[in-house]
Amino acid sequence: MINDELLTAAVRNNAAWCAGMCAAHGLTTTTGPRAWASPRRTPLYYPDAVSLTADATAADVVTDIDLTAPGASVKDSYARLDLAPEGFRPLFDATWIGRPAGTTADPGPAWTRADTPEALAAWAHAWSGGDADEAALFRPALLDDPAVTLLTVPGPDGRILGGAVLSTGAGATGVSNLFAADGADPAAVWAAALAAADPALPVVGYESGDDLTAALAAGLTELGPLRVWLAP
Repeated sequence: MINDELLTAAVRNNAAWCAGMCAAHGLTTTTGPRAWASPRRTPLYYPDAVSLTADATAADVVTDIDLTAPGASVKDSYARLDLAPEGFRPLFDATWIGRPAGTTADPGPAWTRADTPEALAAWAHAWSGGDADEAALFRPALLDDPAVTLLTVPGPDGRILGGAVLSTGAGATGVSNLFAADGADPAAVWAAALAAADPALPVVGYESGDDLTAALAAGLTELGPLRVWLAP
């Protein structure tokens, strides 16, 4: 039951973060009983729709998104949908992860908030590896969102060693966009993120591959699969 509750929190927290990112780009989104959706194309790497329940149907996730322009994507939160008849193909699979509320976290390395436009720009530059188009995803409007913390792990020479987005929503803290730069240890970034999270709330997110291995090593557990679908 605990894992079922964490999975629900992870799914809905992620949809809330997608909505927050869209809002920072001036997009209005909708949340229904079984799906979240954006009627206009979402920012880079963000889905146009997210299924919110295990019984969501293909119609729930495709009805309210723009299928006239290429590149529509859907986050199939329970990896149960078949969107091939709708013209989509699987893009990647990942795993929801979580940690219950009340879990004691190690202090971790020192961290700061990227809470000014200049600090945000430096954070985005480090996250993107210097790719200006990707860095532009993180707009200053995010600084006005009280649910969002852009966490930075600084190095002794002023370089950014890593960072993550912490987003509060659906009764949980979501950890996303976690990165370790210039050979830094992802474990240190996870330790900082978990230390920064409100201990009264569960911590949730999703990862795959080596990033999933790092999250599990940090003390999170697997909650269930998800799949992202992409239309041509």
